[in-house]
Amino acid sequence: MGEDGACDVGTIRLQLGAGGATGITGWALRGVPSGPIDGLATIASDAPPRAPAPAHPNRAIGIDHVVVATPDLERTLAELAARGFDLRRTRDAGPHLRQAFYVIGDALLEVVGPPAAEPGTAGQPARFWGLTLVVDDLDAACARLGDLAGEPRDAVQPARRIATVARAAGLGTPLALMTPRPRRR
Repeated sequence: MGEDGACDVGTIRLQLGAGGATGITGWALRGVPSGPIDGLATIASDAPPRAPAPAHPNRAIGIDHVVVATPDLERTLAELAARGFDLRRTRDAGPHLRQAFYVIGDALLEVVGPPAAEPGTAGQPARFWGLTLVVDDLDAACARLGDLAGEPRDAVQPARRIATVARAAGLGTPLALMTPRPRRR
C-alpha cells in the first residue's frame, strides 16, 4: 500500500480509508458519467487501463466482484441500466434474495436485494456491501490469515472455492477470498 492509502489489486486500484470513512464509499469507473447511481457515489475516470499488479503477500491477484446491497432491486437495476450498465444475468438465491450480475472492467458487480421492494424502505439507497478478491492459492492465503479466515468451501461458481475473512480482522467491508476463474479452452 502506498502512502496515499491506495493499493493495486490486479488491474484495479483501491483507495483505502477514504476521508477516514470505513467500508467502500464510492468508485471511479471508465465510461460512466459522474453522479450517484441509486446512492452509490460514482466518479467518471479517465485513467488509462492498468497493467496487472504483482501478487500481494496475502496472495491477492485481482478483484473478482464488488457486492452492492439494495432494498429495492428493480429500482437499482433500472438506475444501472439508465447509466449504460449491461445486465448479464439474474438468479434467485433463496426465497427472499435475488442477485444480478454485471461486468465492470476486469471485475464483476453483484447486486443483491429482495425480489420485491421491502416495505418501509422507500428512498433508502443502495450501498456498497462487500468485496471478493481473487487469490492465487486459497489454502495458502487462509493459512496466512489463520483464525481470521473461514474454512475454504465450494463456491456457487463451478470449479471455484471461496473463504470469508472474519469480522475480527477489523476490516470496514465484508471480504471474501476466491480461487481464480477456470481458464476457458
